[in-house]
Amino acid sequence: MTFDVTVPDLSGKRAVITGGSDGIGLRIASRLAAAGADVVLPVRNPDKGEAAKAAIRQENPHAAVTLATLDLSSLASVRRLSEELRAAGAPIHFLVNNAGVMTPPARQTTSDGFELQFGTNHLGHYALTAHLMPLLRAGRARVTSQTSIAARGGTINWDDLNWERSYDGMAAYRQSKIAVGLFGLELARRSAAAGWGITSTISHPGVAPTSLLASRPELGRTQDTTQVRVIRWLSAHGLLVGTVDSAALPALTAATVRADGAFYGPRWPGSAGGPPGEQSLWKPLRDNAAAQRLWSISQEITGVSLA
Repeated sequence: MTFDVTVPDLSGKRAVITGGSDGIGLRIASRLAAAGADVVLPVRNPDKGEAAKAAIRQENPHAAVTLATLDLSSLASVRRLSEELRAAGAPIHFLVNNAGVMTPPARQTTSDGFELQFGTNHLGHYALTAHLMPLLRAGRARVTSQTSIAARGGTINWDDLNWERSYDGMAAYRQSKIAVGLFGLELARRSAAAGWGITSTISHPGVAPTSLLASRPELGRTQDTTQVRVIRWLSAHGLLVGTVDSAALPALTAATVRADGAFYGPRWPGSAGGPPGEQSLWKPLRDNAAAQRLWSISQEITGVSLA
């Protein structure tokens, strides 16, 4: 069973997609490029970036794809990429904050000392969006931030955002993805109030056989998890969960197809798979006061103002 959305003609538009070197991000990038967008892929691994670029052009020989260097776990790297893009001056019409890391077995930190998942999944994307604001406003951009089905529960660990006193990998992952969702929703509210001209939506991919839970030596995971093996089997048999292709559709919908909703994800019961559609906000994402508090804290600890 396959699902799809119709992406409109994006000729003359510029799109920046994080995490576009494999998995869901690569599918999003490929679809945007096929629709005519000038796609920028900021990647940490240049070899994976070149392979992704080749894969996109194999499907669409005339695709406009540019690689750039980005390590979301480094605020200096985020700043350098942003400076390069601002120097080029081209307005950005789509920003898809898609990249992420999940549940390293032991606590790790970013180069700036933040817990790795919070620092990469949320703070890196917060800083990137903030630095790119002039280009996003110039393009009246649609910003789509990719949260996770894990954000249905959990909370922000306000007293220990960096999990220094006790580390729970899954709880820290939930926090990071709740933060991503709260940020995307607060960006929409602030843009509307201040007239920034930016449409901000959030999405989640459901569950799909991506590399998030696969072997990741750089995260201290030397072999595939049991969870990803089960997910691969279920996906191959069309049961309960999605495929990499179907998991890309909620973000594509949020970014390009509809502007009247805030949150998109798969519509099968449980939201793990199925066709994309508008979703009701999960309880952790309905706390506007938490979103405002997170905004202020993010600005303070990164030293980057989003205004």
